Amino acid sequence: MSIEQDLEKIALQEKRLQFKQFDAEAAWAIGTALKAAAEKRKVAVAIDIQMHGMPLFCYAMPGITPDNWDWIRRKRNVVMRYQRSSYAIGLKYERAKTTLHAATGLELKDFAPHGGCFPILLAGTGCIGTIAVSGLPQREDHALVVEVLQEYLHLEKEELGLDTGA
Repeated sequence: MSIEQDLEKIALQEKRLQFKQFDAEAAWAIGTALKAAAEKRKVAVAIDIQMHGMPLFCYAMPGITPDNWDWIRRKRNVVMRYQRSSYAIGLKYERAKTTLHAATGLELKDFAPHGGCFPILLAGTGCIGTIAVSGLPQREDHALVVEVLQEYLHLEKEELGLDTGA
């Protein structure tokens, strides 16, 4: 799949994967579903869900390191600044053949435009928080979040996943 096709699909994901309401119970359900999905894949991830900067769900599977939490923090900063998925922002700059730092001056120590952090989009309101995972290659981090959100929002029959190239 081309970068352009991925960006179009991610825009569709962001349009469709919106919430009518979001609270701590939704965060718990999504966080535990992310944990279960990672366990099913036999992979380890760190999971972080925040709303308005307040942590609602935080979990580190065995094998996760402090570096994963720093990746989450940096990806979350990208989402909160741009109100888009961290993967979309990274692909946008890749398509432009530049980097976030070169284009904006934002420091890599604080901003990571890599897949794995998705905005919590409240219909009619906008971005109110983030759902982030770290521990897999960036495309897989992104795909894990999208898959779980799609199931949680009962949109399993929609073709929202990125092409795996298989």
